[in-house]
Amino acid sequence: MPRLIFSYTKSVLERVSFDSKLFCKELEKAFKVLLPFEIEELMVWVSQIVKEKPELRQCVISINS
Repeated sequence: MPRLIFSYTKSVLERVSFDSKLFCKELEKAFKVLLPFEIEELMVWVSQIVKEKPELRQCVISINS
């Protein structure tokens, strides 16, 4: 079941990546529901997305603070 949540979270983040505010909001939600090892895996994935869309970098910075 947790893998389904992880996959769903990634798909939601992909869909909202056009808007940095929505992306930040969904990323914050993900941190609340995912397990620690899933968060690590998600952050690796997010770093790849940020390379493609640098405007999302602010979200990662705010989450890590």
